[in-house]
Amino acid sequence: MPVVVHHLSNSRSQRVLWLLEELGVDYEVKRYERDPETMLAPPALGAVHPLGLSPVMVIDGQMLAETGPIVSYLIANYGQGRLIPPVGSPQRLRYIFYRHHADGTALPLLERDDGDAQIAKLIAFWTSELEKSRYFAGEELTAADVVMSFPLEVAATWVQLPPRITEYLEDIHGRPAYRRALQRGGPYALVRG
Repeated sequence: MPVVVHHLSNSRSQRVLWLLEELGVDYEVKRYERDPETMLAPPALGAVHPLGLSPVMVIDGQMLAETGPIVSYLIANYGQGRLIPPVGSPQRLRYIFYRHHADGTALPLLERDDGDAQIAKLIAFWTSELEKSRYFAGEELTAADVVMSFPLEVAATWVQLPPRITEYLEDIHGRPAYRRALQRGGPYALVRG
């Protein structure tokens, strides 16, 4: 039975599609469009999950919601050691940090109305980290980069990003799996609210 992803346009769920493409997992996309006036998710998502959120993944009749748990599940069940640094390596510690930093710190700070100073601090931090290596957890793409893509894309709607972050985004946006995920998920354009 294929994986089914309930995907909301212009949302964090784009990361799940990208990860599925990187892992080569067969999946089906059920797309939901935002209300053009409110930009909110449609009521139909409430029929899928009580919170009406996305992403929601259904596999073997079981439902899993939220990007973090979905990414953990996919890496554990389909990764076969890919997109995650080896246990005990310094890269693994960076991987763990960025897997949680994206949704735990970065996005909440980016969504605050008074966040300009915090955004500048985040961008300076990300830049210094990306000057250490090609990707957030080292020289190889990991699931940490997949989850970090959304905060960086959101930040790009607020400010002009420094060259190193722009280069990083161009790198991940050029990946064949990223482009396939865009084809499956539909147009993806973040707009500052």
